[in-house]
Amino acid sequence: MPIEPYLFFEGRCEEAVEFYRKALGAQVLMLMRYKESPEPPPPGTLPPGSENKVMHASLRIGDATLMASDGLSQGQPRFQGFSLSLTAPDAARANQFFGALADGGQVQMPLAKTFWSPLFGTVTDRFGVAWMVTVPHRA
Repeated sequence: MPIEPYLFFEGRCEEAVEFYRKALGAQVLMLMRYKESPEPPPPGTLPPGSENKVMHASLRIGDATLMASDGLSQGQPRFQGFSLSLTAPDAARANQFFGALADGGQVQMPLAKTFWSPLFGTVTDRFGVAWMVTVPHRA
């Protein structure tokens, strides 16, 4: 039974989807705007002009599914208390992913060898999502 993160980008979902598509090779499995919903939201729940915002998106990154939305488009998203962990198959891909996620973001711990991984680092991307990038230890 998989656990799938659902991130609310508060008005920047389409930008985030495109960023993850380019940075991580994410495949967009589904993207629905509020105006495309078969059932409109209750009156007064969305700000005016939100019809083109993303109601729901589903992305495939490697073997994982990440879901996302613009939510209520209330401004800056707040992602706190968690990190998304991304396992890269090798050092070259780890460096590629880490560099792409760091573009416009902030590195907390540069990629380096640790006792549990030949390469591990942490970065917060331009949307405020924290990522841990790791290469698994090979036996």
